[in-house]
Amino acid sequence: MTYPLMRKQVNAVLRYFILIVMMLLWLAPIYTLIATAIKSKQDFYNNAGLFGIPDKIVWKNFPDAFIKGRLFQYMTNDLIICMLKVPLGILVEALAAFAITRLDIKHKTGIFIFFIIGMMLPFQTALVPINVIFSRLNLLNTYGGLFYVYVGFGISYGILVLRGFFRTIPRELDEAALIDGCNKFRLFWNIIIPISKPAIATLVITDFLATWNEYLLAMVIINDNAKKTVPVGLMTFVGEHGTDYGLLCAGVLISLLPVLAVYLIFQRHFVEGLAGSVKQ
Repeated sequence: MTYPLMRKQVNAVLRYFILIVMMLLWLAPIYTLIATAIKSKQDFYNNAGLFGIPDKIVWKNFPDAFIKGRLFQYMTNDLIICMLKVPLGILVEALAAFAITRLDIKHKTGIFIFFIIGMMLPFQTALVPINVIFSRLNLLNTYGGLFYVYVGFGISYGILVLRGFFRTIPRELDEAALIDGCNKFRLFWNIIIPISKPAIATLVITDFLATWNEYLLAMVIINDNAKKTVPVGLMTFVGEHGTDYGLLCAGVLISLLPVLAVYLIFQRHFVEGLAGSVKQ
């Protein structure tokens, strides 16, 4: 066996070894989550530990988390916010991106940079002002308060994605549509939006995931236990159920189902949308 061939085989083995190690590191938290979700509190602290499988699988952790832990209520609250925020947020972002790329307005680049600067500002710096202003406007402990904040903080990323995708759409379509008597609104709604389904599907996935999993803003704005979202509601398991990690992990697994469903529905357009958004 020649040296170049031996070296090529060694590199291939090393590459696969690194990939296997990375796969195991990626799967370890998932395995731990599932293994803990089927343990009783006693098994977790005494016998099975963190990685062991218990002798008796405790399936009742899942219904207990869903009903007794009020996870159903938390998921309902989160779904209400996501169903309002995601479509309206994408509509606002699409209108702004359409104006920047398709309308004859001044300082397009400056307006775009203004929106992008919003991505550079950590929302942690706005927690105190948000709390003070929302307290005066009676928006604390309301879905409307969370809705306004989520839309505002998500606009920058949405415009970045949609602007990049809109710029890949030929301008000849605009001219042909205008010649046929299509106004700007019909151009946006009947031509640009249908063509941009991959980018919109990408935003639906990322926006739903970000809104569903957001913790800090929801914790600051929502104090009423009946209106808490899933991330904040799951943290109540620690105090209310004596840090029952089996119950907590079961709740986490159940809360992943809506996110997984959204991804499976829109994943066909996900890669295409990201590729188009960064092409220009």
